[in-house]
Amino acid sequence: MPGEFSKIALFLDYRMKRSIITTGDGSKTIQITDWNEQYHSTHGAIQEAYHVFIAMGLSHHPGSELRILEMGFGTGLNALITLKETMAVQRRIHYTGLEAFPVEKQEWSQLNYVEQLQDPDLQSFYESMHNAAWEEEVDITADFCLLKKKMRFEDLADEELYDLVYYDAFGARVQPELWEVDCFERVARAMKPGGILVTYSAKGSVRRAMQEVGLKVERLPGPPGKREMLRATKS
Repeated sequence: MPGEFSKIALFLDYRMKRSIITTGDGSKTIQITDWNEQYHSTHGAIQEAYHVFIAMGLSHHPGSELRILEMGFGTGLNALITLKETMAVQRRIHYTGLEAFPVEKQEWSQLNYVEQLQDPDLQSFYESMHNAAWEEEVDITADFCLLKKKMRFEDLADEELYDLVYYDAFGARVQPELWEVDCFERVARAMKPGGILVTYSAKGSVRRAMQEVGLKVERLPGPPGKREMLRATKS
């Protein structure tokens, strides 16, 4: 328990020392100053999200109906661009976001994603996502159902439920326990056969942890500022 207490204390401490910064593509993100860690890449929050989760994830998964799991709901950017990209093709999305420490309104309301995406209609959807009740399925649009779960990654217990996983945890430098075999074992169990996991990380230890739980892993070109990223498939 002392170790668990220290993690909680650390999280409570970092929530008092956060700032909004502008990234390389003009979009903003939240920076945790004590960790020198950001919710998104400083090279471009929107660019990174589109490359990792849309171009290398969503666009590679067929089907008119998808169940998506996001490990780290955070600012809501990944959910927002997923909604934007699926509206035109009318794919039914069931989107589950896990987040132990939700971003507060005073922070997410300062983020300029709708402005940068140049689609004012997204503003009401973005607000609805953040205002949606936790632990309840909420229809953001007729084809996008959101379920936010306030929980730790380590408590994931779903089985063969998700077609696509966005693995967007803080980096292994500050939260190594989220990039180890135990976590990936839980995620692999939650994926359907043929399911895909995408993440910005390209660390060798992360790749080996995924392989250890039976996932087939491939290295792919990374977003701006990163040479590579990883995509894993459940056989």
